Amino acid sequence: MSKYYVSRIYDFLRQLARHNDREWFAAHKEEFDELRSMWLADLDRLIDLMTVWEPGLSGQTAKTCAYRIYRDTRFSQDKSPYKLYFSAAISCYGRKAEMAAWYLHMGLPGVLTPSGMYGGLWMPPAPMLKKVRHAIVDNIEEFEEIINDPKLAAAAPGWAGESLKTIPKGWERNHPQAELLRLKEYGKFIPGDEAFFSSPSWVERAAEAFHLFKPLIDFLNYSIEEDT
Repeated sequence: MSKYYVSRIYDFLRQLARHNDREWFAAHKEEFDELRSMWLADLDRLIDLMTVWEPGLSGQTAKTCAYRIYRDTRFSQDKSPYKLYFSAAISCYGRKAEMAAWYLHMGLPGVLTPSGMYGGLWMPPAPMLKKVRHAIVDNIEEFEEIINDPKLAAAAPGWAGESLKTIPKGWERNHPQAELLRLKEYGKFIPGDEAFFSSPSWVERAAEAFHLFKPLIDFLNYSIEEDT
């Protein structure tokens, strides 16, 4: 019985971690293309499952959501040319939009971004972040109902992302929502390790995980788009 293709992806990534250079990658490009093709097919299936409860994803495909494996090394001290993960941003607004979205990260442990499923708003520009903070305070009961949903709280406790050490300028130091206002990003994370993705049912399980993030993503994007 042949090994499930995701297990082969992880084997490929481990080899790539030891030989992260263009010569090795060129010699194994055919294998990479085969693995990526199978992963893109599953990513299409994941998007189809998500479209059932998020019709706005209609028209999005694996090719519009998946990131390339090639690193942008122009402004990095790390000049290794290839990423050690497969990833995709799934959004009604397209992969490059500065909006709340779903993010899939399948990679080796020990890298900066843990492997799993993310949902929320990352690195928003200052005006957008300011708008979201005001929306949270103005609609705090709705927001707390969303983030305190028992299923979401159990699967994705806490916040994924950076937080300020002090409350941002313009807000009282002892504001009742100080902890939420200090956040620089509003994201939730459900881990998914190699064992998770090496199961043929990972697509269905990832869709279920992503579904938990929908109310948060809806709130954030509505807040961003309101009166714009």
